[in-house]
Amino acid sequence: MDQQNLEAIMGLIIHSGNAKSDAMEAIRAAKRSNFAESEAKISAAENALVEAHHAQTGLLTQEAQGNNMEISLLAVHSQDHLMTSIAFTDLAKEIVDLYKRID
Repeated sequence: MDQQNLEAIMGLIIHSGNAKSDAMEAIRAAKRSNFAESEAKISAAENALVEAHHAQTGLLTQEAQGNNMEISLLAVHSQDHLMTSIAFTDLAKEIVDLYKRID
């Protein structure tokens, strides 16, 4: 695996992890009725997902140009991490909305 692909994969993992952490913090803030913080954390999670998508787009562009990457466990893990973080962020938004209704 070349350095460019490794950096993209690590970017996917890092930004996806940040998104999931921010989404979890948004839920915790909403649980404390701190909705300004929860909205800020959801926004941060969404921004981290955008960064992760940029990393993923770089990999997809390489593939589309015929530069096939060796599939490694690290590459699979990065994609799994991204998809989990997207789902978790979507769920966090719903949970925050529920806390708002309860409050």
